[in-house]
Amino acid sequence: MSYGIKAAERLANKSILITGASSGIGAATAREFAHASRGQISLILGARRQERLQQLSQSLTTEYPNIKVHTAFLDVTIKDSIREFVNGIPGTPDVLVNNSGKALGRANVGEITDEDIRGMMETNVVGLINMTQEILPKMKQRNTGTIFNVGSIAGWDGYVGGSVYCASKAAVRYFTDSLRKELIDTKVRVLEVNPGAVLTEFSLVRCKGDEQAADKVYEGTEPLTAEDIAEIIVFGSSRRDNTVIAETIVYPQHQASPVHIYRKC
Repeated sequence: MSYGIKAAERLANKSILITGASSGIGAATAREFAHASRGQISLILGARRQERLQQLSQSLTTEYPNIKVHTAFLDVTIKDSIREFVNGIPGTPDVLVNNSGKALGRANVGEITDEDIRGMMETNVVGLINMTQEILPKMKQRNTGTIFNVGSIAGWDGYVGGSVYCASKAAVRYFTDSLRKELIDTKVRVLEVNPGAVLTEFSLVRCKGDEQAADKVYEGTEPLTAEDIAEIIVFGSSRRDNTVIAETIVYPQHQASPVHIYRKC
């Protein structure tokens, strides 16, 4: 995507913190910020898979010699990990992209494992809140910043087998909405993107490594890509400071809700 000179100027010398940056939407967002700014930014990338972070960092610094990339281990489900990560980053980020999230299983209520419940709620909700609480005071002190939360259409429309995941993303939606209202007397803006079907490792994780089951999720369709969502995050983050693209719902053409999906076969 071509963002133009204005976007590059607005992003120049900004510091961007992205959680869950080792793959999928997080990694694509890092690459998109680098592209839109023409490499004139600092990226702070956190994830559990450090080897992938290093590969991404090497790729970015090779393509954009002026870019600055800081990577470190981050597990948003562990509060001490968040604090250690934040204490180790250079300065205060101008943009926080709360991207870490996952779905686990498709069990109905009464059959959901405790492990899956904790995994989704601690990653999607508690982790996002704890990271925001660590970064927000620094942004408020400077009276500037952008917080971009990655939600889901599941937070707007529940479906069978998705009760906990849908609840977690609904929590993200209302946390985001409340936070935006709390910050209207500041220059810290709050944005949210809610994707529909996106072809990433999401379904493979949800299906717990079952590739056949994961592939079936997208069978007969043309899902969104991680890059599609990354473009929206970067576009929203590179608008004028007074412009808040508060909520964006993004579907692929064949989808109109979590369960309204047209399949060609």
